Amino acid sequence: MPVDQGRVDPIPPWRPLLRGARQREGRAAGSGWLQLASVAHDGTPRVRTLVFRGWSPSGDLELLTDARSEKPSELMHQPQVELCWLFRKAREQFRLRGAAALITPGQDPTGLADHWQKLSPHGRSVWAWPNPGELLSEAGPWPRDVVDGEAVPPHLLLLRIHLSQVEQLDLKPHPHCRRRWQRHDHWCEQRLNP
Repeated sequence: MPVDQGRVDPIPPWRPLLRGARQREGRAAGSGWLQLASVAHDGTPRVRTLVFRGWSPSGDLELLTDARSEKPSELMHQPQVELCWLFRKAREQFRLRGAAALITPGQDPTGLADHWQKLSPHGRSVWAWPNPGELLSEAGPWPRDVVDGEAVPPHLLLLRIHLSQVEQLDLKPHPHCRRRWQRHDHWCEQRLNP
């Protein structure tokens, strides 16, 4: 599904709720981690933990991934994904469903350079490690840091999720509050049984 990257959509009504849950979570370890569910080439499920990196100008959720891993080829084969974002302290869960698009440094050099510079030197180090998923190479290289000013590695990919549905499960009230918003319905809120 092509996305007009220049278009800026109005902020959907679930985004302030998500932002509020993130704020209530504070700086808790893992508060920016989302679980990405996708499908492998053989049709079996895959779940991976990624770090939220922000929102694109058109409102797509942004993550980073490594072109050397299996994930990009699997997402090119089957781009439909679901993410689960659990906020333990806030006692809320968001499930975000949509289509993944992989953006290379050649397609958006500025966007990837911005994300690269926002990473800490320690956070950049994983991009200098050997190919993920291959047999362990004790010899490495296994750098602890990649200093500012280093070029964006060609295997750094921006993963943009064009969301089609969002669900929130708020575990605080009794009974729990479950809501759903769908893009095709102009993000109108629907209340669901929890």
